[in-house]
Amino acid sequence: MDRIDRKILHELQLDGRLSNQELAQRVNLSPSPCLRRVRRLEEEGMIQGYTAVVDQKAYGYPLTVFARIALERHDTVTVLEFERRVKEIDEIIDCFMMTGQRDYLLRVVAASLEDYERFVRQTLHTIPGIGSIDTSFAFGVVKRSPALPPLSPR
Repeated sequence: MDRIDRKILHELQLDGRLSNQELAQRVNLSPSPCLRRVRRLEEEGMIQGYTAVVDQKAYGYPLTVFARIALERHDTVTVLEFERRVKEIDEIIDCFMMTGQRDYLLRVVAASLEDYERFVRQTLHTIPGIGSIDTSFAFGVVKRSPALPPLSPR
């Protein structure tokens, strides 16, 4: 991946709906080589897809909740079952494996406090192997970026 590929990736992260013509102009290429590069980046998995950024609150999920999960056991069966179940739950937007006192950090969306309580009681508590759940509610967003930072020149 060279400097032009990085410029293409940066521009597409900022606006995935750019036409190939506009993208080519922004990265100083003609359209054909630009399209070839985009297709190669897609084939290599650097570009994993295109999506719309939706206003979470307007959509009906005004709450962002961070749930820190500690498993009771760390055997293969418990870990694999937890991860399998998490992948099936739509309200869990992100799940990260963590170091430290907790094993996983979940980013969950909810319509209300009551909705989150229902989610914990009827969904999270049904996953075997969870030892504890520690919850924090986000009351604002300071920064959310759609783009990775540019790599510094080597």
